[in-house]
Amino acid sequence: MVIGAHPDDEVLGCGGTIAKHIQQGDRVDVLILAEGATSRTPQRDRQKLQNELSALAEAAHQASEILGVTSLKLHDFPDNRMDSCNLLDIIKVIEQEIIKYQPDTIYTHHNGDVNIDHRRIHEAVITATRPIPGSTVKTLLFFEVASSTEWQTPGSAPAFTPNWFVDISETLSLKLKALVVYESEMRPWPHARSMEALEHLARWRGASVGLKAAEAFVLGRNLI
Repeated sequence: MVIGAHPDDEVLGCGGTIAKHIQQGDRVDVLILAEGATSRTPQRDRQKLQNELSALAEAAHQASEILGVTSLKLHDFPDNRMDSCNLLDIIKVIEQEIIKYQPDTIYTHHNGDVNIDHRRIHEAVITATRPIPGSTVKTLLFFEVASSTEWQTPGSAPAFTPNWFVDISETLSLKLKALVVYESEMRPWPHARSMEALEHLARWRGASVGLKAAEAFVLGRNLI
């Protein structure tokens, strides 16, 4: 299961890994919790941004089809305002999805991130995946989101220091293809969320461990 804050986080963070899981015959369920657009106006106005929200949701479905995602669920927590929500409400939504799909591995946000929604979801996932008897979740991995994780300043939060790498040499093209449908969220080079920067990141993460391309994660827990 992939648990992300906004439409595009799932592809930015682990799109190549999702596609690899699917090609290996695994089930991958994606849960996106926040709407992803209403922070762009002074007040949260879903009606005013309905067209943009609908387009973003459609892009999420198209990206999921490209990667082969088994199921996608979009919630409507307020964009970049999840610190205004009761943490328990977020945890309960995540717990319900875990009970429904019984994942053995969960990918989600790293806590050392400038985006408040990313940090809030990280915190909620940690609680929802506590290792109680009978839990199906054995592996917990935290991904990086370009233009967010690396923008955190030293000492302000835990640094993203990856110790788990997934070879996406054969699925990087699918990740980049899925990002194309998120055109409204992408930026021109040399922005960190440009197509060029994201390919460079994948190549660098790969080269750092002797691969053509990789996605990097921080391991939170692994039960064998």
